[in-house]
Amino acid sequence: MKHGLIFDLDGTLVDSLDGIAASLNRALAGMGLPTHPLSVVRGFIGNGARVLVERAIPESSSESLIQSLELAFKEDYEATWPEGTAPYDGVFDLLAELQARGYPLAVLSNKPHSFTVTIVSRIFPEIHFTTVLGQRAGIFHKPDPAGAFEIARSFGIAPVDCTVIGDSIPDLETAHNAGMKSVAVLWGFHDQDRLVAANPGQIVETPAELLALFP
Repeated sequence: MKHGLIFDLDGTLVDSLDGIAASLNRALAGMGLPTHPLSVVRGFIGNGARVLVERAIPESSSESLIQSLELAFKEDYEATWPEGTAPYDGVFDLLAELQARGYPLAVLSNKPHSFTVTIVSRIFPEIHFTTVLGQRAGIFHKPDPAGAFEIARSFGIAPVDCTVIGDSIPDLETAHNAGMKSVAVLWGFHDQDRLVAANPGQIVETPAELLALFP
């Protein structure tokens, strides 16, 4: 069996910043709260919808406000995400070639599970992912290794023979916590210096460079 490849979604396979920021800002504005530019929202992404909205409002905000804002964001995003979500250049060809080479593929995201499954199936209908997992109630999300272990089991491959590929520190920490290899991609949402400082197994700047790692 070939090495198992576990991809992050937002900032790795798809550029979803515009869609996330638009939905977040509409939810904020609907509650009379200040909105944020793309450059700021970029730093909010990576730890799930609740953390996204927590980062967008003052730390002293009430639990009821957080819950209401999260619900408003999710409702808006469910209806509008296709307007601001697209695969990065070269990613579809990357996945298609990895699939042709026989690598088992999966997606592990901190985006809510329903959104993760829908987006992957809509944007990559020709790619077979063994497992697609998003954030689910009662299951710890990245950097907890639970999802990565679940995917390794679905591959029928030991964790040590899997690689987590992502654009964020939680992705790299997930790989470390699961005993998996890691690849940091630099085309995504997160700060390049922090990614490099986290000492990933490999660093790539383009999908073509990533493909070259898996002949």
